[in-house]
Amino acid sequence: MKTSSSRIAGLGTTIFAEMSVLAARTGAVNLGQGFPDTDGPSEVVERAVEALRGGRNQYAPGTGVPELRAAIAAHQQRFYGLVVDPDTEVAVTTGATEAIASALLGLVDPGDEVIALEPYYDSYVAMLQMSGAVRRPVTLRAPDFRLPIDELRAAVTPRTTAILLNTPHNPTGSVLRPEELEAIAAIAIEHDLVVISDEVYEHLTFDGRRHVPIATLPGMAERTLTISSGGKTFSFTGWKIGWATGPARLVQAMLGAKQFLTYTSGSPLQPAIAHALGAEDAYFTDFTARLQSQRDQLCEGLREVGLEVYVPEGTYFVTTDIRPLGFDDGLDFCRSLPERAGVAAIPHQVFYDPDTYSSSRDNPGRPLVRWAFCKRPEVLREAIDRLAVLGPHA
Repeated sequence: MKTSSSRIAGLGTTIFAEMSVLAARTGAVNLGQGFPDTDGPSEVVERAVEALRGGRNQYAPGTGVPELRAAIAAHQQRFYGLVVDPDTEVAVTTGATEAIASALLGLVDPGDEVIALEPYYDSYVAMLQMSGAVRRPVTLRAPDFRLPIDELRAAVTPRTTAILLNTPHNPTGSVLRPEELEAIAAIAIEHDLVVISDEVYEHLTFDGRRHVPIATLPGMAERTLTISSGGKTFSFTGWKIGWATGPARLVQAMLGAKQFLTYTSGSPLQPAIAHALGAEDAYFTDFTARLQSQRDQLCEGLREVGLEVYVPEGTYFVTTDIRPLGFDDGLDFCRSLPERAGVAAIPHQVFYDPDTYSSSRDNPGRPLVRWAFCKRPEVLREAIDRLAVLGPHA
C-alpha cells in the first residue's frame, strides 16, 4: 500500500513543531517558534467579537471581504506609495504561508528554476518541492548576511522563471539595502522574471532602517507579487490572515491555486484586521520600538552567556554562533537545550538546501542558532537566566 507521495518525500515534520513539542514536554521557555506571548490591540479583538456576534460567520468571498481588500490597498499607498486596485490586485489568504504556496503553485511549472535567498523559511523548500520547481539557493552568510550580487547573477539560467524574495529576512534578520534591491530588480527585468516577495516583517525594522518593497522600484510593480499578513504586525499569528498584492494577472494566477486549497477562511477576523491596518502611525512606531528593546535585551543576554551574537536589522529573531561555548552542531544543540537549560531555540541548518552540501559539516548554518525575542521582557530574562548554565563561568 502506498503511504505517501514523492511530493512530500524527505520533508518530515517541521522543525517548529518538533521544538515546540519538546519545549512543552520539558517546560522550557520557548524562544523557538516566532509567535508573541501577548495579544495584539484589544480594540482589534473587539472588532472580531462584533463580527462574530453580527453574523459574519459564513464564507467570505474567495478574494477576501471588501473592507479588508480596501484596507490593504490603502496600507500599500499610505506606507509605500503603491497604488493597487482592491477589486483585482488584492487577495486575502490563510496567512502568508498559503499566499506563498498558492503563488508557487499558480506561477511555477515543474522543472522551472526558482532562486531563493538561503537560509530560507522551511515552507519555501516544501512548496518548491511540491510544485516541482528546482531550487537555486543564493546564500546570505554570517556575520553580516548581505546579498552576494555576483552569486545571484550566476544563479540565473535559461530555465529560471522566478525569484522568491524575503525581506526583512527570516531567519537572519537582514533587511535588504537599496543597492541589493536594485540589483535584484535589474536581474529580474533583464531575464523577465517574476518576483514573489515575502514581506511579513515589513513593520519590524530597527535602528531607523526602512523596509522598501521591491515593487516600488522602477519596472518592478508589473512583475512582483507582494505578500504580507496581519499576524506579525498586530500580534495575532493564530488568526492566519494574510494577503497578496500585485498586477491582476499575478494575483489571478495565485487565486487559481488558492481557490482549491482553502478557498476562504477567517471570515469574522478579516474585518478586524481591516480595522487594524488603519491604525495611527503611533501604533506602528511604538510596536517597532518595543520589539527593538526586546531585541536588545536578548542580544545582550546571549552575549553574557558567551555566544557570538549577530544583531538583526529586523524581524523577530536574533542569530548566534554557538562555537564560543564549545558546540558546533546547532541541531544537536537545540535538541538537547530544553533538557540541558530549559530553553528552546531553532537550528539554522534546517533552513539551508539539503541538496547543496555534501555533508552536514559543510552546511554554513551548522553552528548557528535562531532565538525569538517576541516575548515579554520577564520571559526573556528567565530564558537568559536559565541559559547561564551554558556559560564559561557555569
